[in-house]
Amino acid sequence: MKSLYDTWFFRAYDQKDTAAKQKVWADYLQAEQKIYEEILENKITKIEGTIAELSEKYNMPPDEIVAFVDGINEVLPELIDVKSLTEESSVELNIDFEKLYKKMVEYRADHLYNLPQWDNIFDEETRKVYYKEQKRSRTIVKDKKIGRNEPCPCGSGKKYKNCCGR
Repeated sequence: MKSLYDTWFFRAYDQKDTAAKQKVWADYLQAEQKIYEEILENKITKIEGTIAELSEKYNMPPDEIVAFVDGINEVLPELIDVKSLTEESSVELNIDFEKLYKKMVEYRADHLYNLPQWDNIFDEETRKVYYKEQKRSRTIVKDKKIGRNEPCPCGSGKKYKNCCGR
């Protein structure tokens, strides 16, 4: 028997019917956005219940609730093993809004980090700071290349080509 996660993965990624796959994503993203709108509007920092209860509460199939848990998993204090979740599994999602916002920026989920409900959580200036912090954290800065005739950075006093640059 397939796990809920495997069912989701097949429907969202592996099935051959492209039109069906696009419909799965369109429906899922719309439902996911509604959940986030409710979380932000009501400043909900904890969601708990079984997968079946959350499925009913948010009007989503259980495998899509598992997909939602998978999407928010990285901002939770403790990771949830989404592959082992069943309809009877209880989950507790403790939400850190700063981490959530930054993760949405990292994943380029502009439909989520630009929701107007973020105004209930952070002012515009704070969101700009978090946005820049997240973008900066992913930027790789390469050190200036050492010329072969420059002094070696190890402090030996030798030229780089005659020391660490060999």
